[in-house]
Amino acid sequence: MRDEEKDQRVRPGLPRLALGALSGALAGFAALAVAELVAAAVRPQSSPVIAVGGASIDATPAPVKDWAIRHFGTNDKLVLQLGILVVLTVLALALGTLTVRFRRVGAAGVLLFGAVGAAAALSRPDSTSLTDALPSVVGAVAAALLLYALVGRLTAKGRSQAPVLESVTEEAGDSLPAATGWDRRGFVLAAASAAAASAAVGALGRSLNASRGQDAIVSRKKIMLPAPGSPAQPVPKRAGLRVPGISPFLTPNDDFYRVDTALVVPKVDATGWRLRIHGKGVRRPATYSFDDLLRRELIERDITLTCVSNEVGGSYVGNARWIGVRLADLLAECGVKPPSRGGPADQLVSRSVDGMTIGSPVEDVMDGRDALLALGMNGEPLPFEHGFPVRMVVPGLYGYVSACKWIEDIELTTFDSYDPYWVKRGWARKAPIKTESRIDTPRPFARPKAGTVMVAGVAWAQHRGIDKVEVRIDDGPWQEASLAAEDTRDTWRQWSLPWQATKGGHTLTVRATDRTGTVQTDKRTRTIPDGASGWHSVVVTVE
Repeated sequence: MRDEEKDQRVRPGLPRLALGALSGALAGFAALAVAELVAAAVRPQSSPVIAVGGASIDATPAPVKDWAIRHFGTNDKLVLQLGILVVLTVLALALGTLTVRFRRVGAAGVLLFGAVGAAAALSRPDSTSLTDALPSVVGAVAAALLLYALVGRLTAKGRSQAPVLESVTEEAGDSLPAATGWDRRGFVLAAASAAAASAAVGALGRSLNASRGQDAIVSRKKIMLPAPGSPAQPVPKRAGLRVPGISPFLTPNDDFYRVDTALVVPKVDATGWRLRIHGKGVRRPATYSFDDLLRRELIERDITLTCVSNEVGGSYVGNARWIGVRLADLLAECGVKPPSRGGPADQLVSRSVDGMTIGSPVEDVMDGRDALLALGMNGEPLPFEHGFPVRMVVPGLYGYVSACKWIEDIELTTFDSYDPYWVKRGWARKAPIKTESRIDTPRPFARPKAGTVMVAGVAWAQHRGIDKVEVRIDDGPWQEASLAAEDTRDTWRQWSLPWQATKGGHTLTVRATDRTGTVQTDKRTRTIPDGASGWHSVVVTVE
């Protein structure tokens, strides 16, 4: 036989390569489904998509993270997971195609990706057991076996009809034999069965994973928050302006921003939750249960939180009524002193159940401000997305240096001896919230009618308070806006200005002045390393 004819018979045709790619996709689907089921028996966070996603977040440079938050908002995690699935699908298609020619090599490639998933799961900061590798390993083994079997169906007839070519091609590199025929019916049945079985296994895994959080859900429903010993004062009637389009004074829980690295929201059973306080200068280490905190005097405060990823004019700021215990009281009971009183620790490192670490200045936490271990938010136990059962809230500090959700450990240390999660990635060690303001209405590119147009929004400078807000129309003079009543210096403040709008395009700009006399700077800076700054402007066209 001539070499040209031999090559033509050995080389798989395009339709068979396409079926090989399909086999790879089915194998990838099976891997994820089996891994999901195994993860239900281990823990949801050990799922390969979650583990690889978490490792990807940790390895992503801070500017890229900031870009993702800016462009995708609270959907950044969904976009990441979809991206991982797209990459896995492409790789599965490629491996399936490769397996048509090199059957054992393709199957081995699947096992290699399983090893990557296992390594990612074991590298997570909340991983405590080798069993975290099981979902990736078992899923990869199932996928490799399925891929090997499906590709075998593509050449089942060819093996009986071309024994000579089989030996030739195997000697050439363990590739599959010449494809003179294939088990079409067997392949279709096997592929359909694999798809159906994978769908069923995946659905079962998702159902079991969802049920794992039932104890936490039940524990939250059973919680009755007692009346605070130190209740918040009623919100002044004039604190909330009746201006259409302005942010409500208190942000509903469902609308409150969420920025964190958790691809799976932790669901912690409050009955088994514990908080440990220990470290440098802690003379009396202690461990507290949720009931221990409930039995203490609770305080209730209105506090505005701000994310350091909030761009000028951004939405990652919200105001809520929090109920909890004074963190300074717990620290004092444990013998902790701030540096100003001779304490050896200047950094408080809080750790979440998912391994997140956040560093806060001990001096700020113990300087008399209402730093809380919060148990409730807007009259109900904390939502799971916002840290149930317990989270930290510290007025005046950006969230990445204060607002640890799902907290389970507090260690006293120094800034020189330990860098928390975000500091390791280029963010500042200390980050007091900057004086900022935002125009809520009119919206950018709005087209209001000529005449009186109400310009309104919010301004914040937590723990300092807002003293004045000014608005500028185009390049005109600054005009002082009317301020709504102040609740506390730890909350944002609404403002408004009636504008006699004339036809044409206009630029509206706002700036605020805090109670220390500091005027909001016009210098534009990025969110990295310690929060964005600059004046917020909107462009409108008056008709």
